[in-house]
Amino acid sequence: MIDRPAYGPASPDPAQSGMAEIDAATRRLMSALAALESAVERRAEADRDEDELATRIQALGADRSRLADELDGTLVKSRRLERANREIADKLDSAIGSIRAVLDADDTTGDAA
Repeated sequence: MIDRPAYGPASPDPAQSGMAEIDAATRRLMSALAALESAVERRAEADRDEDELATRIQALGADRSRLADELDGTLVKSRRLERANREIADKLDSAIGSIRAVLDADDTTGDAA
């Protein structure tokens, strides 16, 4: 007589069935770990992008402050130049008026002589 196991030749071997389940669980675990690793890499990249963006925003803020200071200085200088221009124009008008008055006086004196 041939010794056969109690589960028979057509029945699956419990040890093989257990190994198949372990293999399937291992594959699922490896897949989950790969997905987790991918998510961690994406998050790290997003953090780097966010840090780079924050650095750019800070640089833009510094540029804006510098430009605002330059603009304020330029406005002050422009107002000083406008004021000086008005003073010079007033002095020129006064000088022109004085010259005309002298020339008019000379004309009236020359006609009388």
